[in-house]
Amino acid sequence: MKHGVIVEMGPDLLKAPGEEVLDAAGRYIAPGGIDAHTHLDMPCGDITTADGFRCGSLAAIAGGTTTVLEYAECAEGETLQQGLANWHRKAVGKSFCDYGFHMTVSAWTEDTPAQMAAAAAAGVTSFKTYTAYQKDIGVDDYALFRIMREAARLGALVCVHCENDGLLRALSEDLEARKGEVSAHPDSRPNLVEAEAVSRAADIGMLAGSAVYIVHISTKEGAEAVRRARDRGQTIFGETCPHYLLLDRSRYDLPGFEGAKYVMSPPLRTPEDQHALWEALRNGGLQTVSTDHCAFRFADQKTLGREDFRKIPNGIPSVEHRMELLYTYGPAQGMTLPQIAAVTAWNPARIFGLSHRKGQIAPGYDADLVLLDPDAPHVLSAAAQMQAVDYTPYEGMQVRAKVETVLLRGQVLMENGRLTAETPMGQYLIREPFHQETREE
Repeated sequence: MKHGVIVEMGPDLLKAPGEEVLDAAGRYIAPGGIDAHTHLDMPCGDITTADGFRCGSLAAIAGGTTTVLEYAECAEGETLQQGLANWHRKAVGKSFCDYGFHMTVSAWTEDTPAQMAAAAAAGVTSFKTYTAYQKDIGVDDYALFRIMREAARLGALVCVHCENDGLLRALSEDLEARKGEVSAHPDSRPNLVEAEAVSRAADIGMLAGSAVYIVHISTKEGAEAVRRARDRGQTIFGETCPHYLLLDRSRYDLPGFEGAKYVMSPPLRTPEDQHALWEALRNGGLQTVSTDHCAFRFADQKTLGREDFRKIPNGIPSVEHRMELLYTYGPAQGMTLPQIAAVTAWNPARIFGLSHRKGQIAPGYDADLVLLDPDAPHVLSAAAQMQAVDYTPYEGMQVRAKVETVLLRGQVLMENGRLTAETPMGQYLIREPFHQETREE
């Protein structure tokens, strides 16, 4: 490699003077992970997520993720440019991994097209919308259509958080008598609340001529809605997360307030849903596994909802554990190693305008490499993690694959399980426009 880029590959390469050799015998060599869905240093009312860019990016590196795509947001009254500038200030000089931004659009005004165009010119070629939370950050169908059509004109795609807002509000109101029960959370968001919104977002995207990316799909029905849209020729992608693949809704029945650790939206589902999500990953119906890493401390943040499940800060940590979980449990679920590399690196790269330099181990690509020991059983625990949050949803779970060595653009940031990075070297990634041919597998 030269200047952080892979220049040659082959079985009998000669060592040049001054070059270092890493022994990877008996190890998987995987492309550096790309986590396309994180929330670092994100405000939520009066609190902020536990992981800022420094500790969050260190956790990413420790887990074999070398690039994160972070969701930037605007405070009330701010333009997209002001919101983006705020997120740059959060990340610059603090991130140990490379990073890019999606930009959340929470309203449609006469200035929105110009603001979206400026963001796209700054390398932000994906925009985020919510069909839920319409009294706060969400958008109605009119705004969603306008945003999607403008994104298509700009060569961008639209990421959509899909839950039916009206149904959520009605069902949450109906659960008033159970507001002190964590187990009421999944009942306020049944499967069809997600599936209806996925289907509707797909239809609106079809009308707008926009590429659509559905974030954190949790249900069998949601995955089927994406498949139906793809079968009719639509450019649409589906993302799921490790927690939807490996944890189920029984976690909400844990004693006391323990279930609050697993409160996120959408919620954990049933083993039947898990089976369907694994199947969709195997057959290409879903394209990526990201984390939606949104870490709130259990001790003093999740407890804000102790008396009312609707006030529990939504989100769980995962950025540090995604790669080990996928490379352990993916093969057990019938996924091949190339498929796992695709859903954790190559597919996010090609969908989000990074396929010219990230996501593959090939000449001309950044030397973002991960060496994993495929047979190193160990137990995940909060005590051993880099994430600043005080718990992990995977506490006590045994994994076999272990991230040992991580290179970012040719620089060794972790070696033999020990972080060696001392100074943040993460770079902001200007992403290319979305290309419609990306839909092809």
